[in-house]
Amino acid sequence: MTQLVRTPWLAVLMAASMLASAGVATAADVPLRSVSVTGSGEVKAQPDMAYVTLGVEARRPTLAEARTEVNATVERLLALTRELKIEPKFVDSTRLQVQPDYRWDEKESRQVLLGYVVSRQVDVELHDLDRLGTLLEKSVSAGVNQVGGARLDSSRRKELERAALTQAVVDARLNADTLARAAGAKLGPVQSLSTTGTMPVPMYAQKAMSVAAAPMADEAEQTYQPSEMKFTANVSAQFELLVP
Repeated sequence: MTQLVRTPWLAVLMAASMLASAGVATAADVPLRSVSVTGSGEVKAQPDMAYVTLGVEARRPTLAEARTEVNATVERLLALTRELKIEPKFVDSTRLQVQPDYRWDEKESRQVLLGYVVSRQVDVELHDLDRLGTLLEKSVSAGVNQVGGARLDSSRRKELERAALTQAVVDARLNADTLARAAGAKLGPVQSLSTTGTMPVPMYAQKAMSVAAAPMADEAEQTYQPSEMKFTANVSAQFELLVP
């Protein structure tokens, strides 16, 4: 008789335990209500610096002739940077390339050495855009025969990137709030936030040329116009939805 009394109570306790466990699992499995959005931001600023690549190339019958010509031009270019008061730490003239120049002789089915090609590049980090036109025009006069576009930049890059990110996050929250209101809910705290990064749209100094006539050397130095820079950022965000 004693065993018959204890068995039902044990069964009841086991059943209650199973129901409690099932209730906890069910509550944990309830998904949180959320909304996922994206946001974008853009900040514009005037550049205050530029990166310029100036190249010199010579093709001559002997290596010595090619080197002499290139080195003489680089010396004139370095003298120009000193004249413009560009600090040496912002001038890199260490890039050198030397290669033989061949042509294929069909009759003899072999390569014939014509001479050598020597090239050097000088990279200049310019912190005074008022000197940009002078640097480009006078470098050509000094013998530079390869001029890359002047890539514009800002010394406030990090500050501008963060400003674009801030705008992107604000835009994402406004988008989420709009969706929440349309759905009859309130926007809760942010659950996740990620960014694809910020980047400036590459900008280059433009040379404004007259249609009537090309400017003379001195006038040409004033025709380089720096374009406005744009820093853009994009974020993805997920917010909790609070349903009344």
